[in-house]
Order: sequence, then structure tokens, then C-alpha cells
Amino acid sequence: MAAPALLETPAYLRKIYWWAYEHPLAVKFWDRDFLINFILLGNYTRLGDAVLEEFPKPLTGTTLMTSAAYGKLIPRLQQQLGEDGRLDVIDILNIQLENIRRKLQQPDPRVSLVQCNAAALNCPDASYDRVLVFFLPHELPDDVRRASMAEAFRVVKPGGQVVMVEFHNPKWWHPLRMYQRLVFLLFEPFATDMWRHQLTHFLPEGLEYTVNSKTTYFGGLYQKLVLTRDK
Repeated sequence: MAAPALLETPAYLRKIYWWAYEHPLAVKFWDRDFLINFILLGNYTRLGDAVLEEFPKPLTGTTLMTSAAYGKLIPRLQQQLGEDGRLDVIDILNIQLENIRRKLQQPDPRVSLVQCNAAALNCPDASYDRVLVFFLPHELPDDVRRASMAEAFRVVKPGGQVVMVEFHNPKWWHPLRMYQRLVFLLFEPFATDMWRHQLTHFLPEGLEYTVNSKTTYFGGLYQKLVLTRDK
């Protein structure tokens, strides 16, 4: 995947998420396993395991991850890569890519870190065997979310997988339901869309795909959705 010549930080990201992703001190503060696990209410490792179990061991072919997520998931993906596997990780913020670079075993020609907008991927159609979308849609405005999910399916090959891990509407009795809603209201203004709609609601009309599986975790607060592009 080629990087664009110039990529500006979107206004919504700079306004809403500068404290979490853009400021250098934010990167140093938040990228700690115990904090990530706290934010995900003790489920970070479990959700990472859920991702890795969907992929071959060793991980062959071409894999795209559409955001440079905090934590150890990307190093774990690198460890699972086979000799002929390739992993491309993109993020709209170069500071996030540099943070990932420091955590990976280098040099490794199988892994590429590219500054790119998930809503406008700079690569041909049907370029990847699989695409991983890990806790990205809930951070995007509706139009950007729809564009990014359309792009994920554009670049995956027919018969290829799109694996999405995201928030999910929990059971009505969930003891942390109101706590999570408060977190959304204070810090994640787009995330309540994950409670209002299924992830497939944001896919383009007319897209031909198959739902391989949907698994929920922790009383329905999180989900893993595995889809296959049919054509």
C-alpha cells in the first residue's frame, strides 16, 4: 500500500480525540496494557485472542489492519505471521504508526506501517485476503464510518474475510450498562451508534456478503463479527 503525499488530521479527530491519540503525551500515557484492559473492563486479552483465533496459524497471505490500536495485538499478529505472510497496518496519525514501530521486532519486511485514511484506502480493489477492523467504527462519524467499512470490503478479495471487533448493545440487566453509556456520552460521542444498530447497518447497500459468525462477550457489551465477501 502506498502512502499519500499529504494527509491532514480530520477535524473531528483533532477536536474530540486529541487527548487520546494525537498528543505525544497521550500516546505515552494511554498505551499501557493495564489501562487498555481497564478501559475494556478486563476483556482486552480475551478480545485479542478472539481475533487471533480467526486467522490461520501461521498467518499466511495478505492482512490489512485499519488502525494502529494501542496494546499488544499488533505485535501478536507479527508473531503469528508466516514466512510468506504480509501485514499492513494503517492509521491516519503518523504518531500512532511510530508508536507501533517501536513495539515491533525490526527489521521485518513482512510488516508495513502506512499513514492512510481508512475511509479512502490507497490500494487497488481485492488487494487483501483479510481485513481486521478493531474498535474503529465507534470512533468515527456516521459518514466516515460508512466509507471506512465500504473500503474494507472494496480491498478484500472475493472469498476473503472482514473481521470486526467492536462495542455491542449489552443485555438490559448488565450491571455496567449505565457506566458504559456515561463513558460514551463523556468521551465517545459516536459510540452509542453501536448500541442503536448492528454493524452490518453501516455497510453499503447491495454489498454481497455472508455472515460467518457473530459472537458477543461480557454480557453482550462487546462483539466479534466475521464476514466473507461473496463477490
